[in-house]
Formats: sequence, structure tokens, C-alpha cells
Amino acid sequence: MIVGIKDTSRLAAIAVMAFCAVFVCTMFLNYNIDIGAVSSEITSPEAKALYSAMLSCSKMACSLSGGCLAITSAVMLLFYVKHYVTLRKRELGILKALGYTDLQASMSFGIFGISVLAGAAAGFCAAYAVMPLFYKTQNKDGLLPDIDIDFHPSLLLYLVILPGIFFAALSVFSASRMLKKPVISLLKDTLQTNGKIKKLRESSSAELSFTAELRKSNLKTKKALVFFMVFSSFCFSAMTQMSFSMNELSSFLMGAIIMLIGVTLACTTLILASSAAVGGNTKTIAMMKAFGYSDKECRTALLDGYRPWSYAGFALGTGYQYLLLKIAVNIVFKDVENIPDYKFDLAAAIVSLAAFAVLYELAIYICAKRIERVSVKEIMLE
Repeated sequence: MIVGIKDTSRLAAIAVMAFCAVFVCTMFLNYNIDIGAVSSEITSPEAKALYSAMLSCSKMACSLSGGCLAITSAVMLLFYVKHYVTLRKRELGILKALGYTDLQASMSFGIFGISVLAGAAAGFCAAYAVMPLFYKTQNKDGLLPDIDIDFHPSLLLYLVILPGIFFAALSVFSASRMLKKPVISLLKDTLQTNGKIKKLRESSSAELSFTAELRKSNLKTKKALVFFMVFSSFCFSAMTQMSFSMNELSSFLMGAIIMLIGVTLACTTLILASSAAVGGNTKTIAMMKAFGYSDKECRTALLDGYRPWSYAGFALGTGYQYLLLKIAVNIVFKDVENIPDYKFDLAAAIVSLAAFAVLYELAIYICAKRIERVSVKEIMLE
């Protein structure tokens, strides 16, 4: 077996995303189904307006959180599959040389679906644990009838079982597509970093230094890492700033949930991206050191290029949360009484930016320490 159970532990980021998506969707969808069963008991105009607004809000929350996290999980899964195919291409080449088809050689990648299944199952269980408090918070003004929490097997099927099967199939399919190349190209594992370093060094000019050229090239070839950096800062910005507003617009519980999900997603994705940025370039780092470049120059070439993208993602998250809450207050809850007007919270944005700057620079510092531990032996052993 090319991919084992222990390899799925490295897909913790995907499990965390599945947890967050299923946690939010389970709470809102379960509440919608339960309150829909007693909708005939909702008669007053205020209660009807609140009921309609809550349904719209739930649909928006599920579509945005579930859809966004599902797409990001798929991108992240494809990134991991490509990484493992590259890492195990010799073993996969041997299997193909022995007569295995692309599909047969990639079947073990289906085990990656376990990470999604585990995260989704944990999110599903956590949602039911928090649901009594969530139901109480949703009806804190007593306008809606009290409802009991029912278990709906359809949610278990659509939010846990089917996503696990889908992502397992996606892993196998993407791995088989990546294996559609001659056996000799899989078995041949020559080091290309040396030539890359020499070529970039010879082509660098006075206007653009070698480190700047390598940084530019690294960003072009590592688009998935750029995406993860932007996504982590986007999540942190949007969720933390939104959580400050939830205390006034909704409840402390919703603010705490949004804050926890945002910080968890941001930290998990940032750790993944920054670690991969170093781990995927150990040979390049070793060769740079062999050519006399310092640890600081290695960090500048391989890590500093992500900083503008990360802060751009933060700005995007700030605008996103403002527009989302503005739409929710002015459109979704426009007929509901006692909903305060939403205004941009500059203080929350400043606090969130300061916290993100500390988090991001800490991740870069840790990666810089990893760069210092890389030696020329990394390539001498190849």
C-alpha cells in the first residue's frame, strides 16, 4: 500500500475544515427542519418575519460556509495528492512497471477520504452537543414556539457519509490522472534544483536580484500555497471581525462560534502553507546554501513573497464581512424589530489586524528556524 493510515494524520487541515463546515451546517439545517415542522403554529406578524429571516440567514450561512470550505478542502486535497504522487513516484512507477493500471496504482489514495469522514463525523457530533444551547439562543426573545431537537438521518448521510465517499473518489481519480505518464519518467528521479539555481542566477540582472527572481518564480509555481495564504488571512479577518459584531446583532454564542472557527481555520491553513513552503523547497534551500546564500536570503526568496498576498487576503476578508453583515441587517432582517443598524467597526478591524500580524510573523519566524536547520546534506544524500 503506497498510502497508509498514518499518512492521513498529515491531512489534519482537511479534517478541521470538514469539521467546521459540518458543524455549522448541521446546527442550522437541523434547526430549520425542526422549526419547519411547527411553522403552522407561528401566527403573529413579528414571529413570521423572524421565522422567514432566520430561514434566509440559515441558508446563507450554510451555503457560504459549507460551499466555501468544501471548495477549499477539495483544493487542499488535490494539493496533498500531488505532493504524495511526487513523493512516492518511484514506488508508483514500480507498480506500473509490474503491470498495474493507473487506477489500480492509485487506489490506496482513497484512504485520504478518512480525513474528511473523521472531521465531518466530529463536526456532526459536536453540533448535536451544542444544539440545545443553540436552539435556546435562536429563540431568546420567545417569539417562536419551543421545539424539541430531533435526529435526522438524512443529515448524517448528506453531511458525513457522502462527503467522505466523494473525497475518497476524488483522491483516487486525481491520483490516477497524475499517473498518466511514462513509467520511465516516474522511475527517474534526478535533481533539477541545481540547474534551476544556476539558470536563475545567470539570468538575474541588476534590476532584479537573484533572490527576487527566485521569489517571483516560486510564487508562479506554488499557486496552491498562495491560495492557502490568502484563504488563511481571509478567514481570520472575516471571522474575527464578524464575531465582535455578533454580540450586538445576534448572541454571544454565535460570536464565540464564529471566532473559534475563524481562528482554527486560519491557524491550520497558515501552518499548512508555511510548512509546505519550506518542506517543498528543502533541496532549493540546500543548494542556495551551497552557493553561499545566507539563511536570511533563503527566507527572503522563499517566504517573503507570500506576505503581500496574505495582507491582501486580510483586506478582502474585511470587506467581505462588512458586506455580508450589511446585507443580513438591511435585507434578511429588515422586517424584524429591534435589529440595530450595522456600521463598520474600525476598532475591531485594528485589533484583528494586529492579532493577525503577530500570528503571521510568528509562523514565518518558525519557518525561518526550519530553514536554518536545512543543510547541504539534504542534496548529498540524493
